[in-house]
Amino acid sequence: MTDAAAPAARDDSDGPEDPYLWLEDVTGEAALQWVRERNDEALPVLTGGDRFDRLRGEIREVLDSDERIPYVRRRGDYLYNFWQDAEHPRGLWRRTTLESYRAAEPEWDVLIDVDALAKSDDENWVWQGAQVLRPGFRRALVSLSRGGADASVLREFDLAERTFVDDGFTLPEAKSRVGWITEDRVYVGTDFGPGSLTSSGYPRIVKEWTRGTPLSEAVTVFEGKPEDVSVSASHDPTEGFERDFVHRAIDFYNFEKYLRVGSDLVRIDVPNDADAGAHREWLLIRTRTPWTVGTTEYPAGALLVAGLDDFLAGNRDLTVLFEPDEHTSLSGIAWTRNHLVINSLADVKSRLEVLTPPGSAGGEWTRGPLAGVPEFGNSDIVGTDPDVSDEIFLNSSGFTEPSTLRYGQVGAEMEPIKHAPAFFDVDGLSVRQLFATSDDGTQVAYFVVGPVQDADGSDRNAAAGPTLLTGYGGFEIPLVPAYSAVNGRGWLARGGTLVVANIRGGGEYGPSWHRAALRENRLRAYEDFAAVARDLVRRGITTPGQLGIQGGSNGGLLMGVMLTRYPELFGAIVSQVPLLDMKRYHRMLAGASWMAEYGDPDDEDDWAFIKEYSPYQNVQPDRPYPPVLFVTSTRDDRVHPGHARKMVARMREQGHDVSSYENIEGGHGAAADNEQLAFKQALVYEFLWERLAPAENSA
Repeated sequence: MTDAAAPAARDDSDGPEDPYLWLEDVTGEAALQWVRERNDEALPVLTGGDRFDRLRGEIREVLDSDERIPYVRRRGDYLYNFWQDAEHPRGLWRRTTLESYRAAEPEWDVLIDVDALAKSDDENWVWQGAQVLRPGFRRALVSLSRGGADASVLREFDLAERTFVDDGFTLPEAKSRVGWITEDRVYVGTDFGPGSLTSSGYPRIVKEWTRGTPLSEAVTVFEGKPEDVSVSASHDPTEGFERDFVHRAIDFYNFEKYLRVGSDLVRIDVPNDADAGAHREWLLIRTRTPWTVGTTEYPAGALLVAGLDDFLAGNRDLTVLFEPDEHTSLSGIAWTRNHLVINSLADVKSRLEVLTPPGSAGGEWTRGPLAGVPEFGNSDIVGTDPDVSDEIFLNSSGFTEPSTLRYGQVGAEMEPIKHAPAFFDVDGLSVRQLFATSDDGTQVAYFVVGPVQDADGSDRNAAAGPTLLTGYGGFEIPLVPAYSAVNGRGWLARGGTLVVANIRGGGEYGPSWHRAALRENRLRAYEDFAAVARDLVRRGITTPGQLGIQGGSNGGLLMGVMLTRYPELFGAIVSQVPLLDMKRYHRMLAGASWMAEYGDPDDEDDWAFIKEYSPYQNVQPDRPYPPVLFVTSTRDDRVHPGHARKMVARMREQGHDVSSYENIEGGHGAAADNEQLAFKQALVYEFLWERLAPAENSA
C-alpha cells in the first residue's frame, strides 16, 4: 500500500527528507484528493453493515433528544442556552427566565437561529459563543466559525432588537481575543497584519477600540513577544470595583498579569506559573509550584487569598483556603456574590465546600460543606451569579447515573430542577475504582464500568470480554466520573466494559501529578497507561486481543505512543485529532503554544527525549501493530490534520492495517453538528466492535 502519486517531498530542514510533508498543505488539491481516497477506502468497509446504521441511529437519538438538560448561564434577568437538535442542527441561541426554566417545558425566546443565519449568509456557520455586555446585558459579541475552526468571525448583536448591529463591532476570521469595556469600547487582539500574531497564531498585540472608529485607529495597550503564546486584556465592571487587567501568556503555564491604571500597568507580583484572579476586594492565587513568601513556603496546588489593594501595596499576609495532600487536589472554584465555592477531588471524587470571607469588622474566613450535594458521583458548579446573588446551579452525574441539575442559594438545600433521562440499561453494571502499579512503583487510579465484579476488581465469574480503555494524561486536565449516553449506547449496552485511566500528566492529583509527566518525564504517562492495560488483563477483565483504546488530541498522541511502544497490549486503537509528528508539531498551527508541555524539538536536549516516543518517527515496517483508525478534521486549526495524514501515509507504505477518516468540517471536535458527531462516533464503535469482537454483537 503506497501513495505513488504523491508530489515530490520538501526538505524538512531538520534532517532526512519527509516524503509526506506535502500532506501538511491543509487545503491543497493534492492533499485533499489523498484525503478523499482514504475516506473512500475506509467508509464502505465501516459503514456498510446494519450495525453501523443502528449505532448511528441510537447515538443520534441521544444527541437530538428533547429530554436532555438545557444547561444555562445567567446574564442579568435571563438564563441563556445554546441548543442543537434534529430540526436545528446548527443550533439556537435562546433565553428564558428562571421561573420558566423551572417548568418541564420552558418558554424559550430565540435570539439567533444559526441554521437560518447560515442559509441567509451562504456560510457553514458553527456557533462559537457570545460575550454579553455587563452591566445592562443589552449587547453581545457573537463568534461564528466556518466549519467549526477555532478561528472565527465576530459580529455585534443587539439583544433588545434581536438583530446584528449595523456598523457595529465586527472582525474578519481570526483567532481573536475580544472583550467589552463599555458599550462603546472593547479590548481587541486579532490579526492586525504582519507581525501582530505570535508564533502560536494568537494575538501578540492588544488594543482599545472605540465604536465608530476604524480598527486601524485602535490604541495599543500592550505588546507581547513573538514567541509568547498570546496577550489579552479584560475589564471587570463590578460596581465599586471597576478594574482593567492585561494578561501575557509567556507559555502554556507561565503568565504575567497587570492591573491597568490609566496608561500605566502595575504588575501583580505572583509567580509566573501561578493563577491569579480578582473578585471584588479579593485576590485569589493558585500555586503550581511551591512558593516561598518570607519564611513561609506554600505548596504546589494551594489556593491562597489576600486583599488585592493590600497585596499591590506590598502586604504579603496570605490566607490558605485550600492545601492539597497526596490524595486530594483543587478541581475548580466559583464565586457567588458573598461566598467562594471550592470543588476538590479526593481520589478523583468531588467534594464541595462553601467559604465565606470575613466581614467589614474583620475576622477569619469560615467554611462548611455545600448543602444538598449527592454523596456519590461527580458534581460541578455550572453557573453562579456573582454580581447580584448567591445562587448556584450544580450538575451531578456518574458513569451510570444520568445528570441531575440542582438549583439553590448558598445556605439552603439544593433543589433538583432538571433530570436527564437514562439512555441505556445499567442493570448488571458496576463501577469500581482500581489501582495499577506503574513501572516506577506509582499507584495509578482507574475506573472500570462493566459487568458486576468481585471485590478485588477481578471478573472471575465471567469470561473476559471486549474492553475500551481511554485516557488523556496532559495539561493538568482531570478525567472524572461522568454519564455518557453515547458511550452507554455504543459500548456498555452492547456488553462492553469501559475503563477510564487517571494517568500522570492529568490534573486528578493536582500540579505535582501533572509535572510528573511533563517534558522529559513524558514517558511516565505512557508507562502508566500501559500499566493499566496490563492490570486489566491480570485481573481477567479482558485480554490483549479484546482490549481497545481510544483518545483524542493529547489523548490521540497517547494512542499513537501506545501503538508504537506497546502494540502487543492491544487489539485495536482509535486516535482522534492527534499529535503524532513531534518533530514538527511546534511548526504547525497552534503547536508552538504547547512547548511548555512537550519541549522544543529544535533544542537538541529536548529532542533527545521527545524522539523516544514521537509516533511518526518510531513506527517501523517490521513490527506488528494492531489495526488502527485515525480520525481528524480538515477544519481543525488547533491540531493540524497533517499529523494523522502523514502517519496514515507512512503506515500504508509500511504495509500496516490502518484506516482513516477526515471530516471536512468540525474543527478540533471533528464534527460540526449532531449528524456529523453521530456518524463519527458510530464509525469509531463499528471499528472497535469489528476488531475486538468480530463474531459477536452483530445486533
